[in-house]
Amino acid sequence: MYLTRFLRKQPLTIAQLVDLYAQYPPTGLTMKKIVEFAREGDAHQSFLFLRNELPVRLASMMKEMNHLPSRLLDMPSVKTVNSWYGTSLTELHSFKGLKPTTDVVKSFTEILQNIRKRHSTVVETLAQGYMEFSDLGQVKEYEESQIQYFLNRFYLSRISIRLLIYQHTMCFGEEVPIHPTHLGFVDPSCFVEDTIRDAYENAQFLCESYYLKSPRMELRSINAINSNESIAIAYVPSHLYHVMFELFKNSMRATVECTESKKNGDDLPPIKVDIVKAKEDLTIRISDRGGGIPRSKADKIFRYMYSTAPRPVSLHDSQHSGPVPLAGFGYGLPISRLYARYFNGDLEIHSIDGYGTDAYIYLQAVEDQASEWLPICNRAAYEYYISRKYQSDWTKKK
Repeated sequence: MYLTRFLRKQPLTIAQLVDLYAQYPPTGLTMKKIVEFAREGDAHQSFLFLRNELPVRLASMMKEMNHLPSRLLDMPSVKTVNSWYGTSLTELHSFKGLKPTTDVVKSFTEILQNIRKRHSTVVETLAQGYMEFSDLGQVKEYEESQIQYFLNRFYLSRISIRLLIYQHTMCFGEEVPIHPTHLGFVDPSCFVEDTIRDAYENAQFLCESYYLKSPRMELRSINAINSNESIAIAYVPSHLYHVMFELFKNSMRATVECTESKKNGDDLPPIKVDIVKAKEDLTIRISDRGGGIPRSKADKIFRYMYSTAPRPVSLHDSQHSGPVPLAGFGYGLPISRLYARYFNGDLEIHSIDGYGTDAYIYLQAVEDQASEWLPICNRAAYEYYISRKYQSDWTKKK
């Protein structure tokens, strides 16, 4: 009896915590609920929700990480990320069962800020681990498939975790939103054209710093609901900015390099942007004449670590000097698509080889239809990792 009581008092190991929380599915939120809670909720309610929800999202990804190739898990950078998640999971679990007093909620808010800082370089660190793994030798086809599948789920989960933390610390903590009209990290009236112009101007600055020139932008807005109103939706401005900046960066690079290869001088064709808001969807199309993408490469553009630009030596290369390259790591498009998909949107690329490329961003125009799209650590996910170990049932493309 004494032994049983002693064992019950022992703190759970990280593996036990992972098993405890990963058995539950995440609770997806809609943009409408996020906006309403930012206006009407309080710190105590947020604490009660997040102390259960955040561990579920962290543990689910830790559980799935164990299904990756053992060689990848042995990489120092991957071990670092795993340890960060383990530490954060342990800290959050320490609040389980506590009453939401003012001091407890304040301590919880401080822990969330520390977790966000701890995880600030997760993308770069895990990418470094992937590079280390790839440099060991030939990566098997099924290993590549497992890794790509995991990274999509892991990074999307990370996007959701960061949003929840920001919403709490900005709405109920001492952090101030970026703009006075924002509700935490969310803008209930995000003017799409303004965000697009900001992204274009910053991409233009980077392009001119590197190539000494850049294509101009031609922008057109069509509000199919009310032609007299500017196009605005409830959204996370930084997410839209990230997607647009990445697409502009790619279009500018392709346009400049294609024009220079044809020796057409400085007459760069413009990048055309169309914004259309309808009853259900808000669609953004970015069209360039940067030479397009051949079909042999089109299937690879959303793969992590795939890039048509030269690969930099290291993500932590402190010896680099000169202008910052516009591309090379192969994470821009995959991460951008996750940002678009997070609230039930999407990002598609359609190209004409030898001419140019059209990128389509689809966002939900209705708040209660913009729901979080989250990975669930269940049997279906497990079977995917296992099934990738078998040979393909299709002939390989040449």
